[in-house]
Amino acid sequence: MEPHWDDMKIFLAVAREESLSGAGRIMKLDPATVGRRIARLEAAFEAPLFLKSPQGYSLTTAGERLLSHGEQAEEAMRAATEALAGPKDTLEGQIRIGAPDGCANYLLPHVCARISEQNPDLDIQIVSLPRVVNLSRREADMAITVSPPSAGRLLVQKVTDYKLNLVASRRLLAQETPVENLDDLKGRRFVGYIPDMIFDAELDYLNELGVERVNLASNSVSVQLKMIVQLGGFGIAHTFAMPSHRPLRKVLPEEFELTRSFYLVRHQSDQRSERMNRFAELLVTGLRDEVATLEAAT
Repeated sequence: MEPHWDDMKIFLAVAREESLSGAGRIMKLDPATVGRRIARLEAAFEAPLFLKSPQGYSLTTAGERLLSHGEQAEEAMRAATEALAGPKDTLEGQIRIGAPDGCANYLLPHVCARISEQNPDLDIQIVSLPRVVNLSRREADMAITVSPPSAGRLLVQKVTDYKLNLVASRRLLAQETPVENLDDLKGRRFVGYIPDMIFDAELDYLNELGVERVNLASNSVSVQLKMIVQLGGFGIAHTFAMPSHRPLRKVLPEEFELTRSFYLVRHQSDQRSERMNRFAELLVTGLRDEVATLEAAT
């Protein structure tokens, strides 16, 4: 029995969703049909591809080997479709970007709106998650990260550096005793991340100030900044986010300023796709310009 490409697409969906029902939603099939098609593929390869557990479907060793070949075939089909369609003046189809919520809230909306205006047949989706986006499960076509990944078949490109500052509300600074040096921050209230939900060491900003207690916390940057505006305490803000929160003021900018970087992460096989390369170029250029414009506005 020869394997069918349609069955391979279902295999990829189950591998990424780790369930028959999740794959069924993507492929628009009922779970029973998905199960039968996986069984047919296993019979064709004469090997079990998944292990079923209470946590879902996980790949066997044979399934892991097949996944690599399946993704290569998928990319080859996508590249062939683009090649036969010929070059286009504008981009079309759907592209999904995963990003940490600081970038997703304050940078990507404007950047993606401009790209969309120039490419009316293109659908852009922004996925903001309080964790690293899993490209291998196709949660997104590409991702913005705050540190470069060191594993996987990925293309990694540095986008830009950006600044972060110690901030507080103008009203809070007027009410409290003056902060003239970093020692004056002892005993002050702080707003920051929920400590056990910091998914990347690059986000552990308050540790560099030696802050031991976070009085108000959230896994969302925008929530943190709104709490700081509401006199919740001192905190760390992306400089590019400050124009969206006018009551915020920098505190001791000469003594404390952090520099971090954004990286664009893509599937390695996407480098053969003219469409994805063009979109990545537009995205990187747009993000660099947006960070520079917003940081200058502060």
